[in-house]
Amino acid sequence: MTKFAALQTVSTPDVARNLESAGSLVAQAAQAGAQWVALPEYFCLMGLRDDAKLAIAEADGDGPIQRFLSDAARTHGVTLVGGTLPIHAKTPGRVRNACCVYGPDGARLARYDKIHLFAFDNGKGESY
Repeated sequence: MTKFAALQTVSTPDVARNLESAGSLVAQAAQAGAQWVALPEYFCLMGLRDDAKLAIAEADGDGPIQRFLSDAARTHGVTLVGGTLPIHAKTPGRVRNACCVYGPDGARLARYDKIHLFAFDNGKGESY
């Protein structure tokens, strides 16, 4: 029987802190026997502004967040679903919200780009 772990994080504007926290949770899940581990959307950043993700956007296939995911998967021997992270888009000022999956050997198995992004407007001036 395959054991899955769905992790919940409280992301901050500090990417390094978020990766450290996520790494600890991945380790705990692996120690508890999880073979598949899933991180939440934007586990790597909760920006103070919508454009904060532009500053940390990575090239497809390389960057500190993607290396973290690869290393964590390999270190703990799990298949790791990396929530979402910002990948450079062809359009300036935009990113792709990408979900990358890494195998137990650290190799990237898949990438999915969200095409239906979150939108919220409560009609009272609060919108995202």
